[in-house]
Amino acid sequence: MKSQSATRLCSTIAVFVLLSACGSSDGDDATSATAPDSPTIVSVTPGDASVDIVFTAPVSNGGAAITSYEATCTAGTDSASATGASSPITVTGLADDTTYDCSVTATNSVGTSSASSSVSATPETATVTDADFEAADWTEATHSNEVDPNYDEVFDDTMVKRFDFVVTADRWQSMLEDMTATYGEFGQPSGPGLINTDEDPIFVPADVYYNGTQWYRVGIRFKGNSSLQSSWQRGILKLSFKLDFDEFEDDYPQIDNQRFYGFKKFSLKNNFEDPSLMREKVAADVYRKAGAPVSHTAFYTLYVDHGNGPEYFGLYTLVEEVDGEVLDTQFSSDDGNLYKPEGFGASFVDGSFDEEYFEKKTNEDEEDWSDILALFAALHDDTASTDPASWRANLESVFDVDGFLKYLAVNGIIQNWDTYGKMTQNYYLYNNPETSTLTWIPWDHNEALQEGKMGGALALDFANMEANNWPLIEKLYADEIYKAQYDYYLLEVSGDAFETTATQMLYDTYSALIEPWATTEVAGYSFLNGASDFYNAVSALKAHASDRDAAVDSYLSEQ
Repeated sequence: MKSQSATRLCSTIAVFVLLSACGSSDGDDATSATAPDSPTIVSVTPGDASVDIVFTAPVSNGGAAITSYEATCTAGTDSASATGASSPITVTGLADDTTYDCSVTATNSVGTSSASSSVSATPETATVTDADFEAADWTEATHSNEVDPNYDEVFDDTMVKRFDFVVTADRWQSMLEDMTATYGEFGQPSGPGLINTDEDPIFVPADVYYNGTQWYRVGIRFKGNSSLQSSWQRGILKLSFKLDFDEFEDDYPQIDNQRFYGFKKFSLKNNFEDPSLMREKVAADVYRKAGAPVSHTAFYTLYVDHGNGPEYFGLYTLVEEVDGEVLDTQFSSDDGNLYKPEGFGASFVDGSFDEEYFEKKTNEDEEDWSDILALFAALHDDTASTDPASWRANLESVFDVDGFLKYLAVNGIIQNWDTYGKMTQNYYLYNNPETSTLTWIPWDHNEALQEGKMGGALALDFANMEANNWPLIEKLYADEIYKAQYDYYLLEVSGDAFETTATQMLYDTYSALIEPWATTEVAGYSFLNGASDFYNAVSALKAHASDRDAAVDSYLSEQ
């Protein structure tokens, strides 16, 4: 007879064998997640070249949280999609008077659901109901495109100027609903990471007032990427805007070619995560003083009336658009290709080129990226090591190397982690028609003038740069001729454009200028927790200027 211990052992082995063969209720099969069920469309409302799709979440999320929804509308070979974190989703870019079949899918960490049952809708051209007006304030100097841009009026460094936006309650609400469809409910985080979207927020007509003068039915929309999403989800309505003064000229013939003192469009930036509210402005000033092409900037307060009277949205920085007057005034012609690179190919790693990474801002209808391809080829040619002189000559025939080295010196001194060398974004390339070379134009400086995030800004010797990921820097710095020129520009910029005493005086001047408006921003429309944040940030900027002078001295002494 078997002992009790032996019996228990045999039973345990038997159970183990059975569970191994058949699985148990605690096994992976019972707990593993699946793709979610399909959402259910509640309604599809057609608009002008768009539809608004309201839907309910799937009955089952498959055991994993839903990360995004995608709505797709199809009419034959014509198809358009939009993504969002929740219902509703607006699909734009549709043809009016065309019937589309629309469906929605849900995605979790495992996969994407099958499409919902489709619902048909026919977008219709919107009826303009406010086109009967007289542009009474219109003058040639202020509104027409027959004058040169008035930089003294628009970009005055000695004043804080004021914009007022007046937009109907319905149009303002449509802007907010569009944001909700893309980024989720206002003031509610969407979860870890950022929501990826290729869709810009919608434009709506608004009247813009400046010094008592009205500009009519100006196109305004929210703008930005991570800064826009982060501000929205943190419940801060001080969002950046894009302004286009003749965006709606087809609907309102009275504003044909409307301009603002010769300018067609601007970015009005909210100084995201910049408690000094000066980084965008000062960084651009330094680049310009160093001789690099860059947008003009100025301080503006913004008040928005969306039905309840003017509300103070805070102190902003007005930024000149690169694909506008920057090309007209800082180059001999605006006929060249302008690119806004972003994504993997914007690193210029060998073999990474794809047209999608080099968005065209001019000559969009011409399917020609040969100038970008020529830069890739010249940069990665083997003669860099076998015949450096020939390599340099070939590279300089397609790329403004000297301009890039000057940019690199300025960027290294002032420190900006949120651009090339750390991030594949925040620069333009313009094929200068006068030289037929691609010219580097810096963009977006609210993260400049500090050590920064993502491990901090690049060291002056690039020792902290990831190897083989940023060849425009790595290959040029490895060349003794180019390195010597870079070192020269470091010395030049630190002694002039970013000279310590002059820079600290500039901080004093600008901070005194903007203090009354910076320190009176209101909760919900500010990134400041109080006035002390502003004062502390100004002190930090002045200390940073001194530290960077010492950093340049230290670097050059070791060369």
